[in-house]
This record gives sequence, structure tokens and C-alpha cells, in this order.
Amino acid sequence: MKTAIMTDTNSGILAQEGLDNGIFTMPMPIQIEGQDYLEGENITHDRVFAALKAGKSVSTSQPSPYDLQKCWDRILAEGNDEIVYIPMSGGLSGSLETAAMLAKDFSGKVQVVDNRRISMTLLDSVYDAKYMADHGQNAVSIKKRLEENAAQSIIYIMVNDLRYIVKSGRITAAGAAVATVAGIRPVLKIESGRLDAFAKARGVKACENLMLEAAQSALREKFANIDKNRIHIGVAGTMTDAGDVEAWIGQIKDIFPDYDVEYRPLACSIACHIGSETKGISVGIVDRVNKR
Repeated sequence: MKTAIMTDTNSGILAQEGLDNGIFTMPMPIQIEGQDYLEGENITHDRVFAALKAGKSVSTSQPSPYDLQKCWDRILAEGNDEIVYIPMSGGLSGSLETAAMLAKDFSGKVQVVDNRRISMTLLDSVYDAKYMADHGQNAVSIKKRLEENAAQSIIYIMVNDLRYIVKSGRITAAGAAVATVAGIRPVLKIESGRLDAFAKARGVKACENLMLEAAQSALREKFANIDKNRIHIGVAGTMTDAGDVEAWIGQIKDIFPDYDVEYRPLACSIACHIGSETKGISVGIVDRVNKR
């Protein structure tokens, strides 16, 4: 059996990286001021971040069922026997439900995985799936393993302004109640596919400390019995200043010197819902022996 691995660009894996690593990607649709774009094809992170910072209308939508089916048909026609499709968490988007319904027409050849992840933690799942496929596991067994590990990750995000998340409906009522006034900024948490409020603090530095302390706590508790070689710490954000990016990466590497740390800008499709100048950290478990 030849098993293909596919994800969407919410994972941070764009077309060229996917091509380089034998992974197929579905570009997420982005709209800026009513103009349609596809992530990784004709829109850049910088342009999306700048549009958000300028207060322009920025939104996303699901890949169309037609485009998804056409992509699956092409992958199977290229000599693959089956597909493992790993989109963003079903708790954050309806795209997974759409894909699962569409997969019913493919007689078991397409397995849609809901391992309740997004961004850096989703990226880890995709590379784990590729590792498993390369070592002979079939689509059903890969889906089973990824969904068993669904809860083995956590993300913390500092948001400058909740307007985008509230507008999109991707936050619970508790999260929406947190106000960003008088310098108070919320720290949100994504765990088991759900986005909710975690804490709030006055000023960026205080929020950074909250996230770093929360990640340290997760390592002591949630991941206490996991070998350090299996833990991947992700650094992400929608920062528009390269100096801010480097400073955030440096802080995390200083605090977690014994762990694998990797930075990625947040996917454009995620940035649309949380705005610019956000910072985040994720902690997750990886199955593959050799990291990228």
C-alpha cells in the first residue's frame, strides 16, 4: 500500500515545503477587502499581517468540496492507494466535518483525522503521519494513532485584540468576556481542540511570563513522564517586527535549553482570527524518531 499524507495550510506547511517532504497541502482561502487569495499561492504572511494591522477586512473560508475532491482524485491518480487527510481541529472549523462527509464517497481510501490540533501541534501530527506511512503503516492505523494522541499538546497565545476572534465565533463565551482595555491583554489556550480564555495580565511582558510559566507547568505535569527527545516546543506569532520575533524565540530557547524548539509564523488563516502582534508557545509530543 502507498499511503499519501495531506494537510491544510493551517499546519503552517505550504506547498513547497510539502513538495520537498512528500506531503500534500490544501491551501486555505483568504479574503482581504473582498479579494480572494489562496494561502501559500498568491498571498504572503507579511501582507496579511499588514492588512490586519491597518484594520482592513480580513477573513477566511473553507476549501470548497469541489477543490478538495479534485485534490484527492489527483493524489489517487498519481499512484497512491489511500490518503490520510489531517485538517485543522474540528472544534475550530467546520472544514473537518465537510471533509469527513466527502470522504464517504471514496470507499475507505480517504481517512480524515480529527486529532484536535492546529498550527505547530498540527504540523507535528503531519510529520508523524508521514514518518508512520514511510515505515509501512496504513491509513487506518495512522488515523488511530493520531487520534489516540489528540490530547497530547497544548498552545498558549497572547492576543492584542479579541475583536477578530469574537467576530469569527471561534472562542467560547468565557473567552469573549475578557476585555482588552487599559493595557490588559488576554492569554488564550488551545487544548483538545478547544479555544478558551486562560488568563489575563497588564502589558506584553506580563503575558509573556504567564505563557512561559504555563508551558513550564505543562512540562512538569501533563508531560512529566515523557522523554525530552519526544517533546517539541513551538514558537509562533503574527509579529510584524523581525526584532520582536528574534526576542521571543530567544526567550524560549533560554528557558527550555534541553528541548527541541522551532519557530513558525502563524498561518495566514489563523492570523485572520487573532489579529497582528500576537505571540504563542506550544508543547507537544512527537512519535517520529528523527525530527525534521
